[in-house]
Amino acid sequence: MTTRSTRTTKGAGATGSAKSYDGFDEDEREAMKERAKELKAGTARGGRAKAADGEADLLAKVAEMADEDRVLAEGIHALVKRVAPGLTPKTWYGMPAYARDGKVLFFFQSAAKFKARYATLGFNDPATLDDGDMWPTAFALTVLTPEVEARIEALIERATA
Repeated sequence: MTTRSTRTTKGAGATGSAKSYDGFDEDEREAMKERAKELKAGTARGGRAKAADGEADLLAKVAEMADEDRVLAEGIHALVKRVAPGLTPKTWYGMPAYARDGKVLFFFQSAAKFKARYATLGFNDPATLDDGDMWPTAFALTVLTPEVEARIEALIERATA
């Protein structure tokens, strides 16, 4: 059974009147189209994409990002290459991601792409960041300071342990 959520939004310049709609917004539809392209490209490459192809795709997507997001994504990519060089870089829903054995452990989501206040570093189930009955799986990013880089490095090490 498929369910659809109804969202209430105020358009740009709205004066308080709300409109509701069903389905996905344009950014969500674009992300799904990106994922379909990724899956099709993987099939065309004979199953799983080669690491070099995945990294080229990732770097191309990073190059398209707004300056603030690009700096964050480039910094995270450099951290991953240093801390966990065995991970496979790829795109996932059009965003940079890092996988092991074909499963995405974590991903970067730009702020500008989804009109969000901050970029996000998210972790999927295979990262097993489990800590008791509740733990964070996504982290807001605004700038890469040495302290933030150290926290990300620790998360990557934990996700790949």
